[in-house]
Amino acid sequence: MKTNQDQHYIEKAKKGDTKAFAFLVDQYKNMVYTLAFRMLKNKEEAEEVAQDVFLKVYNGLSTFKGDSKFSSWLYRITYNRSLDYIKKHTREVKTAPIDAYTERYVRAVEDILVGFEAEDRKNVVKKAMDELSGEDSFIMTLYYFKELPLSEIADITKLTKSVVKVRLFRGRKKLAVLLKNRLEPETIG
Repeated sequence: MKTNQDQHYIEKAKKGDTKAFAFLVDQYKNMVYTLAFRMLKNKEEAEEVAQDVFLKVYNGLSTFKGDSKFSSWLYRITYNRSLDYIKKHTREVKTAPIDAYTERYVRAVEDILVGFEAEDRKNVVKKAMDELSGEDSFIMTLYYFKELPLSEIADITKLTKSVVKVRLFRGRKKLAVLLKNRLEPETIG
């Protein structure tokens, strides 16, 4: 969605137009849910956080000044709410080891993925991303699926660009191992 179109609906929503706010929710609900799910790894919890995010956005819309894109502001709230939920419910997030990673694994996984149809590839990658830590999965989703620049991801997560780069690098390494482990048995049989 274009920033100008967002701004039009934001201004209408600030004036009390609930249909304008409903339009914004409709435009962003899938990505907010996806980002929350990437961090929480649980459908019901992600739905709860997504509802909380939109409630917070509705109540705080008057404070949105437009200094950043609406989507960045919304993703930042999603990130913070997801972190708050994890802290409040203190549970461990499932992570994948990276010690088995080598450049050869990445090339092997890429070779295997070439044989898959685009939709199959997307599903395999999404399932593997579910096994990454919540923050790594969140950052990789913003970078690869939403195609946000590093600087915007850094603003959303309040991490430095160099930390975001490191997280992306480590996330790719972990993902390569996960994909190799998932795909190798399928191609052998």
